[in-house]
Amino acid sequence: MSDAFSWLYSDVVKDHFMNPKNVFNPNEGFTFDAEGLTGNVKCGDQMLFMLKVADDVIIDVRWKTYGCASAIASTSMLSEVVKGLSLREAYNIKPDDIAKRLGGLPDNKIHCSVLGDKALRAAIDDYLTKTGREGEFRNEGVKIICTCLNISDRDIEDAVKQGAHNWETLQERTKIGTVCGGCRNAAEELLHEYVHIFAE
Repeated sequence: MSDAFSWLYSDVVKDHFMNPKNVFNPNEGFTFDAEGLTGNVKCGDQMLFMLKVADDVIIDVRWKTYGCASAIASTSMLSEVVKGLSLREAYNIKPDDIAKRLGGLPDNKIHCSVLGDKALRAAIDDYLTKTGREGEFRNEGVKIICTCLNISDRDIEDAVKQGAHNWETLQERTKIGTVCGGCRNAAEELLHEYVHIFAE
């Protein structure tokens, strides 16, 4: 067989893709306390994550996605990892943590691993809102991209959700890169990633 058809992923990725865990089945009767939806089906990537919670601990999860092998495998692994974690612990899981558990992902597929992470965070935010604790974890786990103006990756994500789909509109909404400009490359990488996930 030609090398062009060889499997590009680890055996762990292959297993989670071919036999995904905790996939939502509407006939199962799964009841949940919170849900998070992220992504854009027009771009081919959308993720729904549902949580069952008791005493701020995730006791069960279900998910559904329109996505590639990396998105499916990453979310399958994530759904196994978060069971038994506190909401705060789960909120601070990073896509890199999941990629490592999978034995790595191709560089051009790393962005797919963030779908589950973002849908999980959205579900936790939904639960916190429903229990009168909106925004409780808002600034946890953020990464500062622009040190001059203290602009984080989450600020860029929010700006994209609000319509900033290029560098100029991102600057209009956040003022990022208007002091020293040293953050532009990192900010544009995130901008591209978030536009792929969230843009209409």
